[in-house]
Amino acid sequence: MFGGGGMNPRKMKQMMKQMGIDVEELDAERVVVETADGDLVFEDPQVTRMDAQGQQTYQIVGDPDEVADAGAGSAGAVEAADTDEDAGDAGGIPDDDVALVAERAGVPESLARETLEAHDGDLAAAIAELE
Repeated sequence: MFGGGGMNPRKMKQMMKQMGIDVEELDAERVVVETADGDLVFEDPQVTRMDAQGQQTYQIVGDPDEVADAGAGSAGAVEAADTDEDAGDAGGIPDDDVALVAERAGVPESLARETLEAHDGDLAAAIAELE
């Protein structure tokens, strides 16, 4: 959630409570994010709700399936998205995620991509391993 960098989760929770930040894990079965280009469907995601000063923020962790917009009419949209690999997006890991991990951990992008692939795209786990 925050770049605690190895901080004890219990102490982190205590500090957040002192700052008036309430964090709650939600038992979500499915989350759908509707966009102009299509929908992102998260099955069995980890969803965290954070309430800070009356503002609610939701964090979704999981691997989304990309579903084409209903108007596009392609039944195999998810399969096409999974098999279509751009030259800069090998393995299904977005280039933005690779760049973020590489920058945060101070490692080359090739190592960041390998680590992300080993952790199934989990940014936090990849950064934690590389730091």
